[in-house]
Amino acid sequence: MSRAEANWDRLVRAALRGERLAGTYGQPVTGIAGNVPSCLRNNVHIEEVLRAADEIQDEDPTVARILCEHAYTLAQNLDPNSEGRGVLQFKTGLMSVIRQKLAKREGGAIDRSGDIAKLQEFYKLYREKHKVDELIEDEMKLRESAVFSGNLGELERKTLKRKKVLATLKVLWSVIEDMTKDISPEDAKNLISEEMKKVMQKDAERTEDVVPYNIIPLDALSSTTNAIVTFPEVRAAISVLQYHRDLPRLPGTFSVPDARNSDMLDLLQYVFGFQEGNVKNQREHIVHLLANEQSRVGKPSGNEPKIDGGAVDAVFNKALDNYIKWCSYLPYHLIWTNTDSLTKEKKLLYVCLYYLMWGEAANVRFLPEGLCYIFHHLAGELEDILRKQTAEPAESCSSNGSVSFLENVISPLYDIIAAEAANNKNGRAPHSAWRNYDDFNEFFWSLKCFQLGWPWKLENQFFSKPSKKDKGLLDRNHHYGKTSFVEHRTFLHLYHSFHRLWMFLIMMFQGLTIIAFNNGSFDMKTVLQLLSLGPTYVAMKFIESLLDILMMYGAYSTSRGSAITRVLWRFCWFTVASLTICYLYVKALQDGTQSATFKIYVFIIGAYAGVQIIMSLLTSVPCCRGLTEACYRWSAIRLIKWMHQENNYVGRGMHESPLDYVKYVAFWIVILGAKFSFTYFLQVKIKPLVKPTRTIISFRGLQYAWHDFVSKNNHNAITILSLWAPVVSIYLLDIHVFYTVMSAIYGFLLGARDRLGEIRSVEAVHRFFEKFPRAFMDKLHVAIPKRQQLLSSGQDAELDKFDAPRFAPFWNEIVRNLREEDYISNAELELLLMPKNDGILRIVQWPLFLLASKVFVAKDIAADFKDPQEELWSRISKDEYMRYAVVECFYSIYHILTSILEKEGRLWVEKIYGGIHESISKNNIQKDLHFKNMHIVIAKLVAVLGILRSTTESSDLKKGAVNAIQDLYEVVHHEVFSIDISGCLDDWDQINRARAEGRLFNNLKWPNDPGLKNLIKRLYSLLTIKESAANVPKNLEARRRLQFFTNSLFMRMPVARPVSEMFSFSVFTPYYSEIVLYSMAELQKKNEDGITTLFYLQKIYPGLLFSFSINSESSTWNMNLENVEKDQCYSVTALR
Repeated sequence: MSRAEANWDRLVRAALRGERLAGTYGQPVTGIAGNVPSCLRNNVHIEEVLRAADEIQDEDPTVARILCEHAYTLAQNLDPNSEGRGVLQFKTGLMSVIRQKLAKREGGAIDRSGDIAKLQEFYKLYREKHKVDELIEDEMKLRESAVFSGNLGELERKTLKRKKVLATLKVLWSVIEDMTKDISPEDAKNLISEEMKKVMQKDAERTEDVVPYNIIPLDALSSTTNAIVTFPEVRAAISVLQYHRDLPRLPGTFSVPDARNSDMLDLLQYVFGFQEGNVKNQREHIVHLLANEQSRVGKPSGNEPKIDGGAVDAVFNKALDNYIKWCSYLPYHLIWTNTDSLTKEKKLLYVCLYYLMWGEAANVRFLPEGLCYIFHHLAGELEDILRKQTAEPAESCSSNGSVSFLENVISPLYDIIAAEAANNKNGRAPHSAWRNYDDFNEFFWSLKCFQLGWPWKLENQFFSKPSKKDKGLLDRNHHYGKTSFVEHRTFLHLYHSFHRLWMFLIMMFQGLTIIAFNNGSFDMKTVLQLLSLGPTYVAMKFIESLLDILMMYGAYSTSRGSAITRVLWRFCWFTVASLTICYLYVKALQDGTQSATFKIYVFIIGAYAGVQIIMSLLTSVPCCRGLTEACYRWSAIRLIKWMHQENNYVGRGMHESPLDYVKYVAFWIVILGAKFSFTYFLQVKIKPLVKPTRTIISFRGLQYAWHDFVSKNNHNAITILSLWAPVVSIYLLDIHVFYTVMSAIYGFLLGARDRLGEIRSVEAVHRFFEKFPRAFMDKLHVAIPKRQQLLSSGQDAELDKFDAPRFAPFWNEIVRNLREEDYISNAELELLLMPKNDGILRIVQWPLFLLASKVFVAKDIAADFKDPQEELWSRISKDEYMRYAVVECFYSIYHILTSILEKEGRLWVEKIYGGIHESISKNNIQKDLHFKNMHIVIAKLVAVLGILRSTTESSDLKKGAVNAIQDLYEVVHHEVFSIDISGCLDDWDQINRARAEGRLFNNLKWPNDPGLKNLIKRLYSLLTIKESAANVPKNLEARRRLQFFTNSLFMRMPVARPVSEMFSFSVFTPYYSEIVLYSMAELQKKNEDGITTLFYLQKIYPGLLFSFSINSESSTWNMNLENVEKDQCYSVTALR
């Protein structure tokens, strides 16, 4: 037994030692703390205590022993008889560790009464040693300053250390707290002071990870590095949400973080049981909304800024706009009697309630009017609670002693939605067999929704879940059906969905045919025949009303009563109307135009047409529409609008502006006018067929193969039908041709006006690039007063220099994103990037892809040109970018040489440039400067720049640069430039004396300034790139994106406003589980066909994979890329 116990002791010590050496907080628990039996793991505190004991073993074995004894006590309390599996072995091992710690104690008996004092004393020492407050503050500063992005290891190290220290402190406090329960309160109070107790409790609350927040750390306002906390509008928004005296008191059991005071959202959280995470999110959300609105109203001033009432009203109206419209539509009274009488605090309370409800609504958010119903009743309960002295939980959110909005309000509605969705057979079930989101939401479009009661009456048929029969069919006995609309798959939709177009085409064909057969004359006979359009119209409306009844089949039992009544009323009305109109028209034909029947018929047709015109005006003209909306509560207005069109909640306020309506009408008038004119006059349709039709009718005695069926006593009707059938078919279809043609013409005119598609190629991007900065500043940048002065004064050159540095960061960001997505290579990236234009040169520096090889072309032109200087410059200036390249090289060389040379060397550069300027002013540049030898100067300059662009400075490089500049001096003076030195002999004597003494260029300063270094690299590229960059970028997707961006600069768009004045917006980012990043092992893994993912990528995206691998240092990439076809991708190793 002793041998087994000794082995167990050795095993325990080894496990604890290995955990202490290799483990850190946050890693999987090993050692004895990781071997707690499963039956004891419900008490996680045992593992935490043992882990803390191991952590402080080296610092204080006595405290570690106390913790192990406490862990043993916890295990003993959970399983006194050691009946659980592995409990006896665990206790035995733990006792061995305790005895081992007691054995190491240096003599003397153990005074266990002093354990609490010992733990408290060690707590102080441990806290001071690890500097807890400084540790937390340093981590917060590092996290909020955003400087850790380049060194994530530092942040992770601080976070792990903070977690480990605070976890140990929490364990010490919990053990002290448990041990004090076994002694009298007086003794516990004497052992632990109130001040020390508060410190321990505060540290225990800190053991959670850094308080999460999105932008504003509302629960950790002690932050010193988050600047947004200090904004006056943010401070005002936070203060206006604070708890005020008109609100009922919160009970003492409700805790609020020490970092902030209680506010309105705390009250709502207690009353309705909203989740803590939702409350934190919506608290920050509402602060953002208020601060955003306040920034547009004006920034508040003073030491204690106050939110403006206008900002609160704006947020209130936006948040509860749908609720107000919903109550007006039903109609139903609002929860408040008068909006103007609401105080600022009351409005914010309603806003907070709405957003808290919305944040926890899950998929019920897709029922916006359902949320209005919930909000209406929650606000009603809140009104009752506000009248009390102390806040109480809401009845609707309370059940079984707990308060939860999610469980008691959202879950019942969510469950029925989920049950309906589960029975749609993955979309194969008929539309009438299950309810979707629209059906649930439309249920709340009528007062019938109040039958659901509050709290929910779950026995209501609305909450009945669908059940499946044995054969898989839905049981409809107790299932609530569709609300109003049922989708039926039938060809009748071809008529029902486009009934107005069908009616118009058929009636126009009838009218044109009548006019054609009357030879275009409008006499009384023609008018009488044209009046036959009345019976045609009501007959087709009767067909429409019949289809309405058929299409609504499946929703009659659950639809709104107004919808069903309207369908049946329209069917009865058009049935009677069609019979009456047809009878009156036939009677009028028999009695003649002078009869009373004819006059009654004309009066009825005219009255109906007048009513339709008036209704169209009321629904189309803005002033009339506004009047009807204002009078919508009147029963007569509601009845008239209901008779004209079913008034659904959604879409009732969607109307075109008068100008858009006029454009729309004019567009269709042109289309229909062209169609009917072409149909009637030009095409072989109506008028040209009148004579053949009359001729065929007049034939008598024609014998057909099926004479009795085809033409016996029917005036050759079948023959006429075969003649007119293709004409009618083409008539019904050719409207698409006219619509397509007119749309193309109108779209072309709009595109030409808005300059859409003006940049259709990379060549166009090159050609128009110099216009991009100005277009960017005009369309996408906030107006700047200085720029407005330059615009008004007509200083185009200064304006370009002003716009370029502001456009460059945006352009470069787009280009860098293309590189990150591997659409371009590093070489293309360098060509496409635009310099900062930070004022080093007094010109605009354009991207290299515009200027590449232009210097060499200009050099060749100058070498072969024999005409005067003005014509030479005119020839070069024909290419704008060639002129830019020459001017930039000229000024860059001067700036670089004067920056690195001193005294006589700089004087030499100034005299050379002064001589060039003087020669240009005298029109002698072609005589004084030998352009045929300019290639030698370029070669010497490249040698100088090649040395200067090195990253490190050394004596050898410096000596090489001096020698290269001396070679440049020799070439300039002996082979290129003839300079007149008679005007400044003293300066040239000084230069020659310095050269004779060998110190002309010795005082060379190595270029360490980043701006100067970039200028040297850019000039080097300008003087070495001899190939045109006209095809940069090569990737088609990169070209498309650049063309899209540059095209957008010339589109019509609203004037850009400052960010502080922008409307707040939210973005829902849909996420689906898919692999977007692959490890090398996953890329090399073969599928069942023996093909790797890397092979697929190499074959499908050779260009992108090549760009991706340019900077890769992995030999695996190099090895695999060399296997790609050589006409698609080159070896990365060879390129390096």
